[in-house]
Parts: sequence; structure tokens; C-alpha cells
Amino acid sequence: MTGPETDAAPAETAETARPERQQLAAAWSVHLFTATGAVVGTMALLAIFAGDYHRAALLMLVALAIDSVDGTLARRARVSEVIPGFDGRRLDDMVDFFNYVLVPMVFVVTAGLVGSWVWIVPPILASAYGFSQSNAKTEDDFFLGFPSYWNVVALYLWIFEVAAWTGAAVLLALAIAVFVPLKYVYPSKAPRLRRTTNTLGTIWVIVFAVAVAFREATASFHLAELTLAFPAYYVAISAWLGGWRRTRPLQRH
Repeated sequence: MTGPETDAAPAETAETARPERQQLAAAWSVHLFTATGAVVGTMALLAIFAGDYHRAALLMLVALAIDSVDGTLARRARVSEVIPGFDGRRLDDMVDFFNYVLVPMVFVVTAGLVGSWVWIVPPILASAYGFSQSNAKTEDDFFLGFPSYWNVVALYLWIFEVAAWTGAAVLLALAIAVFVPLKYVYPSKAPRLRRTTNTLGTIWVIVFAVAVAFREATASFHLAELTLAFPAYYVAISAWLGGWRRTRPLQRH
């Protein structure tokens, strides 16, 4: 009896080890994918410093696209279970703060969209506060307060060539909105219309990238203006699903 039992054990171990290696590879690949967002953001910074705002804008959209799908990939690969010692959320937050806050703030200042660097101080400080809140993402999977989409804001300020005072006013108003405890939809975890929201978001990224890449050619039929339909949809669905009409808004800790 001893011989057959001893022979069977290695075969069973080999069979169970193979899927574990595959799971580890998948989980680490997702983390690597998330981290490439920081690489793309750094490339965007280099383009900004070189004065190549078209290239920087496209790279910012690439970084946005990476962030839009890495959460879904992480959940499918069960990264927190497979690699419990590696904090993917912390990695994601670091990359997001870099790409959603720091890179766009450098962009708006260098491109002359706000007049003075002073106007980027409120968004940076407000976002540092927002990212550090324990309930920045609520238990029912919403963002609480304006979710620091400064990359989107910066790109629209640039493509519409707004006056410096307008850019400064927009940054200040949205910095204040970070502290207003209203719920905003977390697209990949939306409680309703998730597939619709993500599909529209994907279309928006593609169309907006075309508007940026071919800025002059698409200006005649107002492609950039048409892309505003998705941000409007996002605000509307956030107000609806997030219950902005409630009389007693959620409180920050």
C-alpha cells in the first residue's frame, strides 16, 4: 500500500502546481499592466516638457485607457487572493495620482491654460485629501466627491483653447467639488447600466483620441464638442444612481 500512495503524490502535486503558476503569472501580469500606466504618464511628461502637446494628450488618453480596464482584469485574475502580499490597490492609487493629478496639472501650466502655477495648488491639495480618505470609494462602489478626473479636464481645456481665467475658474470649482460628498459612478462597478457606461466610455476614448490626433481636420464638424456627450451622461447617471437629491448627503470621515 505504501508504494502506490507514494507514487501518486508527486503526480497530484504536479497537476495542482500548474494552475497555480498560471494564476501567479496572470496576477503579476495585471500588476505589471497597471504599472505601465506610470511609464506612459512619464512619457507624457517628457512630451509636455518638449512642447509636444498633441503627443502628450494622446499619451494621457492611453494612460486613461489602461486605468479603465486594469481593475476589471485584476478582479478576473483574483490578484488579491493569488498574491496577498502585494497591494494592488496601493499601486493603482499611486499610478492614478500621478496620471490623474500631477501630469495634467503640469500640462495645464506648461500649455498656458491657467495663467499661473498658483491655480494648480488647490486641485493638487484637494486630490491629495480625496485620495487619502478611507471612504473615497464607498461601500456601494461609488466615488465620494469629484473623483479627480483632472486629465479629462486638462484635455478639454486644451482642445477648446480656453482663456486662462476660465481654466483657473474650472480648476478651482472642481477642487471644491472634491470636498462635496456627492456620489459619482465608478464605471467598472456601476450598480446599473454598467455595460452601457463602459461601452460608451470606450467609444468616448476612441473618438476623443481621434479629435486630439486630428485636431484641425475634425474641428470643422465639431468632433471635440460632440464628445462632451459622454461627460454629460456620466454626470447625469451619477446624479441619478448616486442620489444627489437626497436631503442628508453622506459625510466624509
